[in-house]
Amino acid sequence: MQKQKFGVKRSRETTKPKVDCPEVIFYYCSCCGSVFQGTSVRNESIPICCDGAMDILEAKECLDFSAKILINYRIIGGYNENAIEVFWQIKEASAAPQWIYLKTFTGGQLKYVKNSEKSSFIFALADEDAYVYCNEDPCLECTFRCKRGFEIYVYLNKAGLIKLPMDRMQANW
Repeated sequence: MQKQKFGVKRSRETTKPKVDCPEVIFYYCSCCGSVFQGTSVRNESIPICCDGAMDILEAKECLDFSAKILINYRIIGGYNENAIEVFWQIKEASAAPQWIYLKTFTGGQLKYVKNSEKSSFIFALADEDAYVYCNEDPCLECTFRCKRGFEIYVYLNKAGLIKLPMDRMQANW
């Protein structure tokens, strides 16, 4: 009998984790263009920038930007190397992503797009965030939807914030 190998990033959970991190909120300074990430809305704690309160940056759906940019994802790696690959195709030069944020069960990851030639990022997952039902690579996106609750945020400079929930399911597997 072959001994099963457990990677250091592999989830040890026996059931799907709950989304425990609070809703993520992004704030925008209309003066200098700075963006700030927060986790709760309280009037007394809205960030200040350029001597004024920052505005909440409302996330829009991918369809609202489909003429400018196409954004997609896939779950890769199986049990031991679980990761999310986010990729995009720019249709309009003004719609280049500035950064991408992946909200997970326990927190999130932020990556800045510094290379304009780049068209994908891989977000490595560990612990509860790496929980999967099967070892398929890439994920079959079955009815279990093990990453339901994850959200991808893509910020396009001066164009807005896109939110893509990871709840897709394929019926043909």
